[in-house]
Amino acid sequence: MIRVAVAGASGYMGAELLRLLAVHPQVRLTAVTSERLAGERLDRVFPHLRGLSDLTFQEVDAERLAAEADLVFLALPHMHSQRAVPVLRGQARKVVDLSADYRLKDPALYATWYKTPHTDPRGLEEAVYGLPELHRKAIVGASLVASPGCYPMGAVLAVAPLLESGWGRTEGIVVDGKSGVTGAGAQGRAVDPMYLYTEANENVQAYGIGTHRHTPEMEQELSAVAGAPVVVSFTPHLVPLNRGLFTTASVPLAREATTADLLALYREFYAGEAFVRVLDEGQRPITRAVVGSNFCDVAVVADARTRRAVCLSALDNLGKGGAANGVQCLNIMMGWDERSGLTAPPVYP
Repeated sequence: MIRVAVAGASGYMGAELLRLLAVHPQVRLTAVTSERLAGERLDRVFPHLRGLSDLTFQEVDAERLAAEADLVFLALPHMHSQRAVPVLRGQARKVVDLSADYRLKDPALYATWYKTPHTDPRGLEEAVYGLPELHRKAIVGASLVASPGCYPMGAVLAVAPLLESGWGRTEGIVVDGKSGVTGAGAQGRAVDPMYLYTEANENVQAYGIGTHRHTPEMEQELSAVAGAPVVVSFTPHLVPLNRGLFTTASVPLAREATTADLLALYREFYAGEAFVRVLDEGQRPITRAVVGSNFCDVAVVADARTRRAVCLSALDNLGKGGAANGVQCLNIMMGWDERSGLTAPPVYP
């Protein structure tokens, strides 16, 4: 059993991490942080965790976290993890970062997409992108893992088999993503009126058109899979769901293929993967089937008329798109069964 802390535990992602870690059989939760809730009892802020923890929120102090935990999850705002990671790694602590701070391998991309330079080049160079289905071997024994963003997770899992096999072309890929409002984080709702109930309910709207920060992350991972540069046209949408993310990706085909051909390709690519479910022909992913879980449901359909593949995926943006995937990475880093603490089925309805 190891000691685990969660920094930034008062947001939606942090709360989901706490729910999963509280019942993980090989973890003891030893510290939780929140700048705005320091001094408050965890179970009073999150009544659903009553009886599972008697911890109190503390301010973020990397030195203290290093003394209290063997591994630290960082669910901090973007660009804040860079302050804590060098301290934690200097104390030989393992880190799973759920922010964007260590996802992009090219430091110049941070200045372009996040409007600020990266301050920990060594950490960035050594960080492992935490997508187990692609980088499992590198995650084993890693000291710093960057868990993917929710949109890239949905897009990469939907498209990767086509690009790895050469059946999909690398140009002309269009990705449409639809996320529930928790994707903005607990702070985002108060900052932008689009996340207010009266604006989000009974409404669908696009945002970040051509500028969303998850775009270079998608391109980085899909280019690595394809072995050639990939440029993606990505448009995210906000939909009136608490949690859930649905991706539709349109990929030009390099050869003629039937839906049965493509499904066989996907089943081979994801054979043995515990958390990617390739659906049968005629079945379609739905967000309701994955909420509260680490599953990603995937389907693919050949459009012979346009010679394109329509790739579909559904996941929980706080689950496989965030906290649950982070726990899967924890399990792999420690050499445990990667399903540990993640075996509960999705919540229905």
